[in-house]
Amino acid sequence: MGLHIQQKGAIMAGRECKWYPVCPMKGYLEKGKLDEYWVEHYCRGDWKSCVRYRMEEEGEYHPDWMLPDGSIDESLCNS
Repeated sequence: MGLHIQQKGAIMAGRECKWYPVCPMKGYLEKGKLDEYWVEHYCRGDWKSCVRYRMEEEGEYHPDWMLPDGSIDESLCNS
């Protein structure tokens, strides 16, 4: 009932990362600077595999332009 099974386990449909409302990925998506894949796969999907999520939980610095997989997208810098 409302569950989707993915390779890394079950996640609830419609549930998003608790950090999404304040995450730069949200702003980049809204500005059309980020492919929707990132938000659907991580923010509204398997957010526990998101490097940004893990670093935020640990209180570790990460640049706004770091993507959920940990790669750096310089094109987002100063966007």
